Amino acid sequence: MNQSDPKKAREAMLAAVENQLKANDPPKVKETFNRLVSIGISKQDSKKYIACALSVEIFGAMQNLEEFNPQRYEQNLDSLPDMPWEDE
Repeated sequence: MNQSDPKKAREAMLAAVENQLKANDPPKVKETFNRLVSIGISKQDSKKYIACALSVEIFGAMQNLEEFNPQRYEQNLDSLPDMPWEDE
């Protein structure tokens, strides 16, 4: 994937979220999706929020040469709709 193609990156993140929802893996993704929808956020926007949390974890791991941290990802999901970077 070309780093200068944000549309493809966004599509890949949303596809990953769709796969996580379908597989219910991790379960926190579906819990978060249902929670966001229950507070009035549209289904599409809820998926976008989750994709943001996923991308923060993936790109953070890549930038810091770390492994994907499922616990940190779940913490980011718990903070939604607040964005993970808002505390920085």
